[in-house]
Amino acid sequence: MATQKYSPAIKGAKVLMVGAGGIGCELLKTLALSGFQDIHIIDMDTIEVSNLNRQFLFRQCHVGQSKAKVARDAVLKFRPHISITPYHANVKDPDFNVDFFKQFNVVLNGLDNLDARRHVNRLCLAADVPLIESGTTGFLGQVTVHVKGITECYECQPKPAPKTYPVCTITSTPSKFVHCIVWAKELLFAKLFGDKSQANDLNVRSNDGASSSEQAKDVFEHRKDEDIEQYGRRIYDHVFGYNIEVALSNEETWKNRTRPKPIYSKDALPNDVSQRNGNVEKNGATNDPSSVSAMVSLGLKNPQDVWSLMENSRVFFEALKLFFTKRGKEVGNMTFDKDDQLAVEFVTAAANIRATAFGIPLHSLFEAKGIAGNIVHAVATTNAIIAGLIVIETVKVLQNDTKNYRMTYCLEHPTKKMLLMPVEPFEPNKSCYVCSETPLSLEINTNRAKLRDIVEKVVKNKLGMNSPLIMHGTALLYEVGDDLDEPMIKNYAANLDKVLCEFPSPITSGTMLTIEDLQQELSCNINIKHREEFDEEKEPDGMVLSGWTQATSVVKDDKKSNANAGSTSSAASEMEADKNNEIETAPGKKRKLSELSETDTSTVAGDTKSHGKLEVLDDDDDDVVMFDDWDSATNKKLRLQ
Repeated sequence: MATQKYSPAIKGAKVLMVGAGGIGCELLKTLALSGFQDIHIIDMDTIEVSNLNRQFLFRQCHVGQSKAKVARDAVLKFRPHISITPYHANVKDPDFNVDFFKQFNVVLNGLDNLDARRHVNRLCLAADVPLIESGTTGFLGQVTVHVKGITECYECQPKPAPKTYPVCTITSTPSKFVHCIVWAKELLFAKLFGDKSQANDLNVRSNDGASSSEQAKDVFEHRKDEDIEQYGRRIYDHVFGYNIEVALSNEETWKNRTRPKPIYSKDALPNDVSQRNGNVEKNGATNDPSSVSAMVSLGLKNPQDVWSLMENSRVFFEALKLFFTKRGKEVGNMTFDKDDQLAVEFVTAAANIRATAFGIPLHSLFEAKGIAGNIVHAVATTNAIIAGLIVIETVKVLQNDTKNYRMTYCLEHPTKKMLLMPVEPFEPNKSCYVCSETPLSLEINTNRAKLRDIVEKVVKNKLGMNSPLIMHGTALLYEVGDDLDEPMIKNYAANLDKVLCEFPSPITSGTMLTIEDLQQELSCNINIKHREEFDEEKEPDGMVLSGWTQATSVVKDDKKSNANAGSTSSAASEMEADKNNEIETAPGKKRKLSELSETDTSTVAGDTKSHGKLEVLDDDDDDVVMFDDWDSATNKKLRLQ
């Protein structure tokens, strides 16, 4: 057997797995069967019913239990003599520090979010432990090797952020179904069932001949003793009727656009509200509010059916009524959850009604849920393939077989008779602020901006630091930690609201700030450059950070059906590599498959392209954000010789 050749390295290795979900289950099984003797697993999640179709180490009786612990018990049944140590915890907990990571020979990631991936990457760099990254999305997958000083680190190239949309597009001129989903989920659902004190762009007053005092009231307020059906009609007419009429009043907006058609409840459902609603009692006397369903009440059974305007309207009214009658205690404190059936039903219905008004094709609940939750449905076989590739690269790392390291990409369709495309890894990016300690540059108005702006918008959001410390020379401006005394906490809190130029040692052009994260053992310098004005549209943060690039992403609407993705407009977009007969060879780098030699698939074309790049993430809960349209202005990377 091949593993016998490597048995000394394998048996003597101490391996850390981060994630025991889709990839993690397959990986733990493969490691155990390959002869690994000492495996540690970190996972903070518990098992859900939706995991059972692909995370084969788990059974129905395990629902609600720790993934890491159950996975350990399952594998020990067929490999009882090996050591598996589970940690039901967050990998970002202080216990998992650099010293903890130093005890391992290699770290294997099976995570589902960028923040945790960056955190593990930094700890591996600080501990000088090799990291093997992986991810799957439907039929797509990838495995990459990151060894300090030899290959690029996980953050050497920019990572994408979820797509955001201009508020004006969402509220006034939607042109895609995803716009309607964002409107229904982030604005309407939040306004009706979330914190009503939060600002919301839906608060346009309707002018229906009511008194001035009546007009002054919040149209979304459920008035005392008001019939829920009357309230539902008022909301419906306001958001789908009156608000659209208000948008139509701006003639300039619609010169080159198709004009929407306002929809009122009397037109969508001519009959009386009480006659069109379903039977609430069909939901039964359940003690679980999350199991309440408008579809059950109305007798709608197939989530893949595309509902008519009348059906969507009925679901809208029924869901609204169920929220207030069955889940009234939650109203006012809710946030959208893709696993909340009633919330998904409401958002689907509201999005479809709005889509009807704006002439946008309607979608089924199955499709709408995928868009709202950025879901690509998992394929167990992909996870198994990726897990096998991880183990192959792990053996290479343990053997210090640098020349044979490979980043391998799993494709959906055969290309040159191959579904797996190996690519040689690249050297560290010399301008990477994480592994090369290159100074960053921050353009900011030092006469207006506060330290809080730097902490929130740069240090936490962009640099991903969890426990930051900020110094100006020898002066400590800000620190986070459990061991701070009360006077220090108050002092740092006061510093947050100080304008940069008003510190005792003013922060102005030419100032160098030192930013550290003691937990990640990461330190970087930021050169401050004063700048008076910023473009509000292109530079909404009021600052520009250079030397660090976050690629913008574009969520595309894909009108074709995709078997594994449920035709979701954000998550079901096919990989750019598939669309353009190209294969992703490295972040920001591709070449057409016709340029790949059948005898040397690892050579990378020298040119960079501005076509999209896909970051595939392990979909533990079928919850994966797809990204494309990566920034082409990335630094050219050097192939290992």
